Amino acid sequence: MSDELRAVTTLDRLIHEPARLLIVTILSSAASADFLFLQRETGLTKGNLSAHLSKLEDAGYVQIEKTFKGKLPLTVCRLTITGQKALKTYRDQLQNFINKTS
Repeated sequence: MSDELRAVTTLDRLIHEPARLLIVTILSSAASADFLFLQRETGLTKGNLSAHLSKLEDAGYVQIEKTFKGKLPLTVCRLTITGQKALKTYRDQLQNFINKTS
């Protein structure tokens, strides 16, 4: 196997998973997003979105703030600086892989 093909194995697997890639991509284009917005945009179930957000939070890629808006619970998510850097690195590595294998 060539080095160009092996390069794909260095991609951040946490971000590479399609649902999490979608989440971090959405968050990278906004200062923050609430849980219901992310659920609507990703098409994920509440449980699935919650599980993916927890993994991203554990890695330090996403910050989750739980508050109330009036009497209603509000969960707001933000991409951290670590998450921004990880997404940029992921994009760069994927682009390099595509360029080398095209």
